[in-house]
Amino acid sequence: MSDELREIISSNRLRSVFQPIISMQTGEVIGYEALTRGPKDSKYINPEILFEAAKTHDLLWDLEITCRKNAIKTFSSHNSDKFLFVNIDPAVLKDDHFIKGFTKELLAKYNISPTSLIFEITEKTSIDCYENFSEVIDYYKNQGYKIAIDDVGTGYSGLTTIAKTRPNYIKMDMSLITNITRDNFKKAIIKSFVDFANSTNTKIIAEGIEDVNDLYTLIEIGVHYGQGFLINRPADNLMETSEIIKKRIVDKNINMRKHSFSPSSNVKIGEIAREESPVLSTTTCSEIDKIFKSNHSIRGISIVNNNYSIIGVVMNSDFFSKVGTQYGWSIYMKRPIHLIMDSNPLIVDYDITLDIVSKIVISREEDKLYDYIIVKKNDKYFGVVTVISLLEKTMEFELNVAKYSNPLTGLPGNVVIEDFISKLIIDKKKFSLLYFDINDFKAFNDKYGFENGDRVLSFTSSVIQKHTCLYKDSFLGHIGGDDFVAIIPGYNAYNLCEDIINEFDNNIINFYNEYDRENKYIQSVNRNNINENYPLMSISIAIVINKNKSYTSIFELTEEAARIKKKCKLKSKELMKSCYIV
Repeated sequence: MSDELREIISSNRLRSVFQPIISMQTGEVIGYEALTRGPKDSKYINPEILFEAAKTHDLLWDLEITCRKNAIKTFSSHNSDKFLFVNIDPAVLKDDHFIKGFTKELLAKYNISPTSLIFEITEKTSIDCYENFSEVIDYYKNQGYKIAIDDVGTGYSGLTTIAKTRPNYIKMDMSLITNITRDNFKKAIIKSFVDFANSTNTKIIAEGIEDVNDLYTLIEIGVHYGQGFLINRPADNLMETSEIIKKRIVDKNINMRKHSFSPSSNVKIGEIAREESPVLSTTTCSEIDKIFKSNHSIRGISIVNNNYSIIGVVMNSDFFSKVGTQYGWSIYMKRPIHLIMDSNPLIVDYDITLDIVSKIVISREEDKLYDYIIVKKNDKYFGVVTVISLLEKTMEFELNVAKYSNPLTGLPGNVVIEDFISKLIIDKKKFSLLYFDINDFKAFNDKYGFENGDRVLSFTSSVIQKHTCLYKDSFLGHIGGDDFVAIIPGYNAYNLCEDIINEFDNNIINFYNEYDRENKYIQSVNRNNINENYPLMSISIAIVINKNKSYTSIFELTEEAARIKKKCKLKSKELMKSCYIV
């Protein structure tokens, strides 16, 4: 064994393959991990056997130096501007043959910058002396190299290694990534690492992504980068992300931004569905048994016919309760699943919103309460949603809306308003933006007190909401104080403004006492501490439309709205009544 291994290393019968690491926001490749493979006709083709044998026979440094040479030389031949991730075993750092400066000379030879190289420290090997280890890591960092901690979640001293190394990248082992969609415990672990990374300027890389639903979940959690067989297998060439995967990643990110602050009444059930493979109704119960036993996280299986129309579902608890009876095994195992499936599952259309589905779910029989929700699109099977994920998503959307809403009026605040306007500009749809401001509100607030001022704000909010809600796809937000913004599709905002002004003017007088109503003005102290007469409150509405001008940014649009509002307030003061300007 020793002689064979020496011969493989000395004659360099090793080859480098490269697996891409991609952005979880754009799908673009950011770098490649270099992996070593032994001869195809040898058991050393398996890298784990190869490196374990090298440690046993004191050949680790010889193997490492050969692998590094191969990786850098092969990578340079592709003229790539991406990062190169190279694995390094901590044990090699204490090897008697360890030579500082070797990698730098190698990079110079092949015209690669040290800033392009990232050393992956595998966490599967224990680190005996952190003091010496930290010295070597600091040496590499000072040379311009970046550091990644590999296989986090499977090794000896994960958190200690991270704390001592302070890496640029943390690579989460695939054991924490596989089936993360169905495992809330794993989700919580990865989420905690993402929060940690965001607060320490570190990036998380998810290893071993093999399922599209896991990919979506990792994007939702906020993982920065990913790699795995779903994206690309290790190859001799530097592979790019396929257009299909790139589109899935981009679409998922767009969909997330689209619903960042949406209530559950705006989100379609199909957008949170899991793309699980169904089975045909002719599938035998023994095959179903194998599926359930091979993956304990699968709680149910959808049943379809040859045309992909949904005909039923089988949940694992129901399946085993039926086949687990005294004669159930012998009766059903060789027979098709349609004999014991639930032929009346909950099937909903892709476009139904979360709030409606939630109401349907809670009205189900108690024994079916937690069965899969099956989603169809164009009358064909699309995917499934678990009741738990439905509740989680509904709560997440509603909490986000509540978090960024004005506490007085309950209307969306600045963060949501900016998000909505940004999407409006990107989508290039026809719209009218209405910027509301209450004239002489401060004088009223100063004289009548903030409680009465709050009543005026609530009244104004309800008046605007009452009329804007009649317009499909309208939006209303509370910027703060006495400023509101409404957006309606199209350019016909004139009747809307007339209706709001009429109701506001006819009712605002009721907030004043009898004396002020008769005088049609109030006395209040101005900024120079002098008593001044102020007219009764009125409302100014600045309207900005994109009919003859397209706005490229939210700043350009809001600046225009502010300019028109100032003009409108001057006109209102001159007329001494509410008005609007387009």
